[in-house]
Amino acid sequence: MLTRRRLSAEMMDDPDVDPNELATSLAFIRLINRRLGGTRAALAQFKRWSRGWSGGDSIRIIDLGTGSADIPLAISRWAAGAGCRVHITAVDAHPTTLALAREHVGRCRDIELVQANALKLTDLYSPGDFDYAHAGMFLHHLDDIEVMTVLKQMDRLSRRGLIWNDLVRGTIEKILVRLLTLGRSEIIRHDGAASVGAGFTRREALDLVDRVGLSEVVYRRHPFGRFTVVSTKR
Repeated sequence: MLTRRRLSAEMMDDPDVDPNELATSLAFIRLINRRLGGTRAALAQFKRWSRGWSGGDSIRIIDLGTGSADIPLAISRWAAGAGCRVHITAVDAHPTTLALAREHVGRCRDIELVQANALKLTDLYSPGDFDYAHAGMFLHHLDDIEVMTVLKQMDRLSRRGLIWNDLVRGTIEKILVRLLTLGRSEIIRHDGAASVGAGFTRREALDLVDRVGLSEVVYRRHPFGRFTVVSTKR
């Protein structure tokens, strides 16, 4: 390991996880993204990028480890209100998660749900197939070598830039997750603690990004234990 993260298996990643427990966990993640800034952090960056879009652009986005596809859905709704056209390929390897995502997304035509291994996306897509790549609360599930592999693929697949949107690891964040999951189901309590334990310090995130060789990198710390690393291609 290049970092001091503590990786442990999350219950929601188990192929045989109970669908009802998984649905409960995904609903909690949607709440966390919406209330504690994960969705807002992604939208803020797309708003920055949108200043350089022309009216006729159809913006192609790939979202890795999409879960409920709640962030793609928020991007789609924002884009519609802003007069922008987007098409989002939302990728997840877990078939039950994707089935639940389909229910959550409903009839949104901007989102295409794809079951695929994020470590092997270059088997499915060619360099530059997308304008932007986003990964929200996904890379902390992976070991350091896999994190760099996915970042390299995100960089290769995107023409304009990428967002790594994830969890900060620290004492305050560990206390916060205990408070937020108090009284919740076992899967939420277990996976919440595991996720923060596998999160990244600022130095670790920037070291991994530097090893990958991303350009025009900006690290932003967001409230409630979130960070984004943005790479923009000029």
